Amino acid sequence: MFKTVRPSSPLRSAIVILELIYHNTVRSIRAQHGNAVVALGLNILTVIIMVMAFYLFFSVLGIKSVKLRGDFLLFMMSGIFLYITHIKAVGAVVASEGPASPMMQHAPMNTAISITSAALGALYIQTLSLFIVLFVYHVGFKPITIYQPAYAYGMVLLAWFTGVGAGLVLLALKPWFPTFVSLFTTIYQRANMIASGKMFVVNMLPPTMYNMFAWNPLFHNIDQARGFVFINYFPHKTSLMYPIYVGICLVVLGLIGEFYTRRHASLSWSARR
Repeated sequence: MFKTVRPSSPLRSAIVILELIYHNTVRSIRAQHGNAVVALGLNILTVIIMVMAFYLFFSVLGIKSVKLRGDFLLFMMSGIFLYITHIKAVGAVVASEGPASPMMQHAPMNTAISITSAALGALYIQTLSLFIVLFVYHVGFKPITIYQPAYAYGMVLLAWFTGVGAGLVLLALKPWFPTFVSLFTTIYQRANMIASGKMFVVNMLPPTMYNMFAWNPLFHNIDQARGFVFINYFPHKTSLMYPIYVGICLVVLGLIGEFYTRRHASLSWSARR
């Protein structure tokens, strides 16, 4: 009467896991809104509002002239897209279901599938928003040229990867310090509005200001992305490898922490949130 259905081969196991990841990714996307199109529209609206807010900010303060030799809106979007991708990845992973979630009672569901699905769902929404916004701007307003589009999108993936790493570390700490993690996640996302350096041309920053932001992998990430977006910009002060190394370290630490936390899972954790 009661039996455990086990896949007959490693290939079958991989197919089952990929299928679970796919369905859980769709579930995580639709969790933002019952209508997937509306969820996408809300994300695009967030990007547009942020771009217009920074455009007005630069125009009012008269800093619009301090820019790269290229499209000014594209300069802002190159920073805003990476920033939003990063913080959305952090938020999605932190909010993913942990070992004490009721969903974990349904085999073969596990935390790895939940985390992967949340991260992929965030990446899917941001990638779709990126292409739609750039397409509409290119066709409806002003033709744009991206110097090396494949490498530029690689920087988007790197921003997502470091966001997943940061989210994993916070997710591992969440059951032990739920209030601290919730507060720190909010502060981290808000602080990166400035600390990401998306409104600065890094090559023009004085050493004092550069030292204030150099710790942040997203700061390096955005500056390197602009080197691939604009043919006339060469990042001299930032490193491409720094966010890669930081992202790998965060992912490893997060996985170790998540494994330790999962072994000490307790249903009473849900009462502390």
